[in-house]
Amino acid sequence: MAGEFGAVLRRLREDAGLTQDELERRSGVSVSTIRGLETGKRSNPRMTTVQQLADALALRSEDREELLGAAVPGRRGGGAGTTGEAEASTAGAGALGAGAAQAGEPAVAPPAVQAAPTEAAEQLARAVAARWQREEEQRRIQDPYPLPVRWKAACETLTDHWANIRRLPPGAPSGPLDLSGRLEGIAETYRSIPSGRLVVLGRSGSGKSVLALRFVLDHLRSRTPAEPVPVIFSIGAWDPTAVTLRDWLTEQLTRDYPGTAAPGPGKVSLASALVDSGRVLPVLDGFDEMADGLRRPALEALNATTLPLVLTSRPAEYAAAVEETDVLTSAAPIELVDLTLDDLDHYLPRTTRKTDRSDPAAGAWQSVLKKLREPSPDRSPAPLATVLSTPLMVALARTVYSDTPEHDPAELLDTELFPGVRELEEHLLDNFLPTVYRRSRPGTRGWDPERVQRWLGHLAGHLTELRTPDLAWWRLGHGLRGSTRTLVTALVTALVIGLVDGAMAAGFSGSLAGGVLDGAIVGPLAGLLFGLVHWFTYTVTGKDVQPSAVRLRIRGRPETTTWRAGPRLVIGALGGAFFGFAYGFVVGLLHAFSWNAGLSSALELGLVDAIVFGLVFGGAAGLSFCLLGLLETPLDIVSAVSPGSVLRADRRTVLTQLCFWAPVFGAAVGFGTGVVVDLLQGRLGRLVMDPAGSLMLGTISGLGGALGYTLTLTAWGQWCLLTRIWLPLTGRLPWAVAAFLDDAYQRGVLRQAGAVYQFRHARLQSRLAQGRRRG
Repeated sequence: MAGEFGAVLRRLREDAGLTQDELERRSGVSVSTIRGLETGKRSNPRMTTVQQLADALALRSEDREELLGAAVPGRRGGGAGTTGEAEASTAGAGALGAGAAQAGEPAVAPPAVQAAPTEAAEQLARAVAARWQREEEQRRIQDPYPLPVRWKAACETLTDHWANIRRLPPGAPSGPLDLSGRLEGIAETYRSIPSGRLVVLGRSGSGKSVLALRFVLDHLRSRTPAEPVPVIFSIGAWDPTAVTLRDWLTEQLTRDYPGTAAPGPGKVSLASALVDSGRVLPVLDGFDEMADGLRRPALEALNATTLPLVLTSRPAEYAAAVEETDVLTSAAPIELVDLTLDDLDHYLPRTTRKTDRSDPAAGAWQSVLKKLREPSPDRSPAPLATVLSTPLMVALARTVYSDTPEHDPAELLDTELFPGVRELEEHLLDNFLPTVYRRSRPGTRGWDPERVQRWLGHLAGHLTELRTPDLAWWRLGHGLRGSTRTLVTALVTALVIGLVDGAMAAGFSGSLAGGVLDGAIVGPLAGLLFGLVHWFTYTVTGKDVQPSAVRLRIRGRPETTTWRAGPRLVIGALGGAFFGFAYGFVVGLLHAFSWNAGLSSALELGLVDAIVFGLVFGGAAGLSFCLLGLLETPLDIVSAVSPGSVLRADRRTVLTQLCFWAPVFGAAVGFGTGVVVDLLQGRLGRLVMDPAGSLMLGTISGLGGALGYTLTLTAWGQWCLLTRIWLPLTGRLPWAVAAFLDDAYQRGVLRQAGAVYQFRHARLQSRLAQGRRRG
């Protein structure tokens, strides 16, 4: 079959009028590889190579199918041949095939079952490519060109048996793979690993995250429909002792791509279907950022699965986890190597402005780089050369000196000012923020550098305490203690509902004193009850108030969303009944005591009101939540997701829910009061409720219930209470938090990872957290 492929390739190349050298320039495939394929000396071509050649030849669909058919035995005609041999030598089909075959799943699912996840995978691939392309541009990785990240094979003690990595049968001779390479070849290196498992090791700032980003983009550029979609996950946020790997991947996928929350086949979400069917290739970035004590169980959990994956880590943390348990099964590890002085000579001068008209090539870095090449008396490398051996420090040096003409990098050679590596690194880290906040960006406000340092220090300390690299806007309030969050939530909710109730009651009754009294009763009671609901729902359980992954839609709703109505009916009815019972009991007692009734009469009146209001509020809340569930529909997978877009989408959803909840719940309370009073008339004694009272109760309940639900049980409501009011009020964050975070992202202090922010690097986060503790 290899000879057939060579003959087809040679014929198509000659038909296109191309030489082997010209085809190399167009496709990026070396002449030696093309020659070997055409002569039959190279067998089993990788699918990515075939795809590159087909693209370079600009083949028509029938010619492309012929070339692919010649490369993969059994592709054409549905013959007895299988693709197993090709998959064993290529990770292109092997990555997905291994995951499905070892999980005991059929190679090809029935069309009805396969259609939805397959289409979702293609949409996911487009969304992932668009996101990380924007992120690469924001990080200026291609400006003026990517730093030359290179790697070599890691030490054997961190490497599994090569027979396992190469998926060889028992007894077959095995040997190591040549895994050395550089940034532009990372996708090809991954596809050369039959097991589809790669570990990227590198010291702090060596370019692991950039390599992961580049891998995703390059893999997607040459991806075939049969291959899984590479998705970056920050593994530092995973607690393997609390949630399984597949469940965590599903949660993260739903968070960053809300459209995957839509129901898929088998009554599971599309995210779960994509993960379980092997259509997602996890790129697990930041194994070393996991909390102490979690890396060993994480490695054990990874070994318990057969998922193809890419894992990045610092060598020491990975080696310690391996020492405690075992290497990552079937994984080929590579280790990033340091930048050289030649790399610096080529890169840094091209990042500076031309200041000398007589010598356009001259720049601020020439003298510094020349000095670094001079041998020291003890032949040891200069501290600055050691510091600039990682892409992180080169990027910081570029920001502090190349992008700021008044700063002279020659000061970095001052051994009295910077006697060692640590002092130089701290200098670059400490001067990064003052440099990027040196002047206001067009269209943005200016920020006080001292306050910026304090605010970012609070955020860094917040992430350190939560043991996660993900800066999620809906979790910013978690920097407070759980009791403080609940207390602030209850107090603000009581104040808001009390003011609304008092104003509405005064308007209906025409008595200001009566409105103030009613608001003074209802506000604290509502704050207490909603605070308790918040406490038991989130604080006690340790759960987060997650942003909504749905929108309300009246027309064109998919029928698959109706399953939410049943659970919402039960939860709403129980919650409303609890609130109504407590509210009615307290109101009954207050009315009885205002009439100077005895204790037994007060208790009797309180129980009667509790039963009436419990039934009314329970039925109204159950109906309202049920209708909300019926109107919800998932977001699109291809919709762009960023922290700002998720915040805006959640705000729109919550405000829509509020506008829907208030009239529906109010009408249900107002109408339900008359119905319940008529049904219980005589059974609980003489009940009195006039139409005006029902109207007032319904209006106040609708507004108060909607506001209470919004403030205590939605992510946007908690954002408004804690992040927009309490944290700025106490000086921890600015008042314009969203604008501040977006500005920090635009300046390169933060980076985006889907729906959350992260600090540009863990070293920067750690340095800011240390400064906060010192302060």
